[in-house]
Amino acid sequence: MHELALAAIFCTLMIRGTPEVSHPYSVGYDLHRIRVDCETETQVIEVGLDKRSSIDSVHQTVFAATLTGKSPMVLIIDTDGREDRYEFQIRTVAQTLGVAYKVLDRDYLIRWQMTEYLRNYHPVEIHPKS
Repeated sequence: MHELALAAIFCTLMIRGTPEVSHPYSVGYDLHRIRVDCETETQVIEVGLDKRSSIDSVHQTVFAATLTGKSPMVLIIDTDGREDRYEFQIRTVAQTLGVAYKVLDRDYLIRWQMTEYLRNYHPVEIHPKS
């Protein structure tokens, strides 16, 4: 399962946030946009796999937090059950800057999606005939 799909599971099913939120910012005369992986009323969250490509997650979430006035968070999706050098770097920098940091197992997210219907199940109350 790809990073985008795993981020959507976390964002929409687990924390009821909004995925892929775009925010404008200007530099000089130019207008630019950033995309936040997940956003709630109080947080901007960057989601990344436990790979080199996630090294900039702290930068992205701190910048998004500056634009939005919300708290920054980094979520790393663990694919191999261990903290590697990239996860260690991301965690260390996040903790140093006071950025919330969380790790979730990829398989846990997939199981969460597979069982979501059970958490939303509301049984119909059956009344015996009088």
